[in-house]
Amino acid sequence: MDLGQPVGENYANPNTCFFHVLFKAAALAFYILFALFIDNFVIIFVVTVLLAALDFWVVKNVSGRILVGLRWWNEINDLGESVWKFECLDQESLARMNKKDSWLFWWTLYLTAFAWLVLGIFSLVRLQADYVLVVGVCLTLSIANIVGFSKCQKDAKKQIQQFASRTIASQVSSTLQSAFSVI
Repeated sequence: MDLGQPVGENYANPNTCFFHVLFKAAALAFYILFALFIDNFVIIFVVTVLLAALDFWVVKNVSGRILVGLRWWNEINDLGESVWKFECLDQESLARMNKKDSWLFWWTLYLTAFAWLVLGIFSLVRLQADYVLVVGVCLTLSIANIVGFSKCQKDAKKQIQQFASRTIASQVSSTLQSAFSVI
């Protein structure tokens, strides 16, 4: 993950970037504005959690694939154990991923979780346990995506390294075989 925003490069997928940010911003804005101006916890809970769930789904299934070439999911095997599954584009496709899209993806993922954490602290300080529940659900969804995509990115890097070492080993072996076959 590059910390500095790429300069002079446009977004390759502006619509995906828009929807990647839209549900995050909508959930945060709705929660903040309605908590300040409307005193109806049920509406705030339902709409905020619905927007956060939509964000979770869009990030996990759409923008993660398009913006960074990664996808993850979790399955329960026959023994009842949780098994993480990862999917990533091939090495060439990953190398062609737009840096600005990737930058937006990772920064908004982390900033949203940080914003929910700050809002959770405010709710705790104000002793509003019901609002801590809303923030807790939203923070959990944000952290689930962070953990899933971080593990997926590590797995993708490991696969690329294994592919590179297999390719190099194959090339060296092929070169040695051709060198000895000439002798």
